[in-house]
Amino acid sequence: MGAQRPYYELRHLVGFEETNLVGNVYYVNYVRWQGRCREMFLRDRAPQVLEDIRGDLKLFTLSVGCDFFAEITAFDQLSVRMRLEDLTQTQIGFTFDYVRLRGEDGAEAEDLVARGRQRVACMRGPNTDTRPTRVPEALRRALEPYALPASGSVPPGHLAATAGGG
Repeated sequence: MGAQRPYYELRHLVGFEETNLVGNVYYVNYVRWQGRCREMFLRDRAPQVLEDIRGDLKLFTLSVGCDFFAEITAFDQLSVRMRLEDLTQTQIGFTFDYVRLRGEDGAEAEDLVARGRQRVACMRGPNTDTRPTRVPEALRRALEPYALPASGSVPPGHLAATAGGG
């Protein structure tokens, strides 16, 4: 396998059930895909954190958003690419690039169709007394390879010019 990519990737084939009457993807699916990407990241890169979640660790989504640049439709091949935007003692900021893949196995061209953000807080305790807690060390280590450069820009060659100033 080559060098590790600077993002965690979830591949998805858009289905009819994810589209609206006009035929394009309904906006709420972008948020669903963010959650799914985050879940698969934990499964693949930080399984010990999943054990902690089965205990009393909670990952509360504080905010979520998405900017749309182009529409996608059923049977579009999509790559949801998650990066670490910032990390504090108790919170994590993620960015998500939604990239339409074209050609044989997505090998010919890529189009940035949307960009999302998500902010998560780590909490512990029973539901009646949940309090902020430090981001677990295992999660910090798992996220480290996916950190954006300090400037917050996308690394060279990774769709920086296709966002139209976004």
